[in-house]
Amino acid sequence: MIRYEDFEKVEMRIGTIRKVEDFPLARNPSYKLEIDFGEIGIKRCSAQITVLYSKEELIGRQIVAVVNFPIKQIANFNSECLLLGAVGQESIITLLHPERPVENGLRVL
Repeated sequence: MIRYEDFEKVEMRIGTIRKVEDFPLARNPSYKLEIDFGEIGIKRCSAQITVLYSKEELIGRQIVAVVNFPIKQIANFNSECLLLGAVGQESIITLLHPERPVENGLRVL
């Protein structure tokens, strides 16, 4: 069990995906994303979500991400946030998202 104070340290925010590119240097099939988090700014992210999502359908999609982890270098790319999703069989990820459009940067609790 963790304390609520520990949970509050994880900063989950809503962002809108603005740019998606293939990431051929990643070990597993991945995309490089640019995500708009409103006042927090634009953050880049690497995500293994190519099985369920095409680049075209990701543009404009709102997602939930952790924005206060340290930067993680993946190949030649610095991933600045972590998308949240449900991990199914064979590690296929289904993205979490708000049920209706909301302001970018809103905190998720």
